[in-house]
Amino acid sequence: MGDYSGLGEVAGKRVLVRSDLNVPLKEGVIGDDGRIRASVPTIKALADAGARVVVMAHLGRPDGAPDPSYSLAPVAARLGELLGSPVAFASDTVGSSAQETVAGLSDGQVALLENVRFNAGETSKDDAVRGAFADELASLGDAFVSDGFGVVHRKQASVYDIALRLPHAMGGLVAAEIDVLRRLTDTPERPYAVVLGGSKVSDKLGVIDNLLEKADTLLIGGGMLFTFLKAQGHEVGKSLLEEDQIPTVLEYLERAKASGVEIVLPTDIVVADSFGDEASARVVAADAIPAESLGLDIGPESGKAFAAAIAGAKTVFWNGPMGVFEQPAFAEGTRAVAEALTKVDGLSVVGGGDSAAAVRALGFSDDQFGHISTGGGASLEYLEGKELPGITALES
Repeated sequence: MGDYSGLGEVAGKRVLVRSDLNVPLKEGVIGDDGRIRASVPTIKALADAGARVVVMAHLGRPDGAPDPSYSLAPVAARLGELLGSPVAFASDTVGSSAQETVAGLSDGQVALLENVRFNAGETSKDDAVRGAFADELASLGDAFVSDGFGVVHRKQASVYDIALRLPHAMGGLVAAEIDVLRRLTDTPERPYAVVLGGSKVSDKLGVIDNLLEKADTLLIGGGMLFTFLKAQGHEVGKSLLEEDQIPTVLEYLERAKASGVEIVLPTDIVVADSFGDEASARVVAADAIPAESLGLDIGPESGKAFAAAIAGAKTVFWNGPMGVFEQPAFAEGTRAVAEALTKVDGLSVVGGGDSAAAVRALGFSDDQFGHISTGGGASLEYLEGKELPGITALES
């Protein structure tokens, strides 16, 4: 649980909690409730202390207006199940339903407001527009607790501006996430291995740039690896490639060599004739990808090599799948990395986003890892050395 001493006695107070409940939702069915589960301890702790808890969250990217397909109603029902008591649901964010729902709360009860992104003020780049919406949100509460780690890198009304308007505190989830990230950046126990995957090298440039000063080993998989292979002069066929990033990748390879950081690339690749074509899946050497094929996973020998490097580390951070894990023929590289992380004698961190979805989809449980982050983008920006607006606001 976070430290709420700065809020004073919370019993009887309306405490606005910004949670991250942005779960995969299809036709009202929640695909993975991991983020809802992660939000429960802070909400429960405040409710048990007698607060009237008003939860704010977003879902998806509605265009600043109500959209039934992005309603948080199914999330309210699931949150109630996990809390063991009903969660009142407001059908708007700051309108009459929100005001009536909050006014109807008794001590220890919980309400969830409708998707904050149904209001254009939430994500507006105009400080005045965003601030006006934050004023409306703030009128519903007496204090604010920031517990949505997946959004602390966003300068948004329910994350940043509201903290400037109410007594505020960091929630337990955000506190735990920041603690882990500090252990990864300030004083990592060595050897320190970082595993990066996902589709685009451009998404990870800042992280690679910063971690070249901190990590001992960088293991590169996913679609981004083909830009590295191309930079080394290898044929990559029809694989995902960012030609414009080749000069940057070459610079990273040189810097790594000069600073003694080992960059490990796959030696074999699982390829197919077209995306999703599991029938034609086969293993080829990383320097012999056929011109008509595309790479969709790291190969078995690479999986073993990556696992061995992870096993020898005391600190491991992993962000991004090794291949198209949703399809069995291209899931084994990601499985090998996940399996190796469960055996780390030290701190193993799964960096949110697709990596967290992958480990659950492949049958691993959260407690097999040292820490599964709820915010991939926020984790990456912290590791890049960027300032996170949602954290900065809490320090004011």
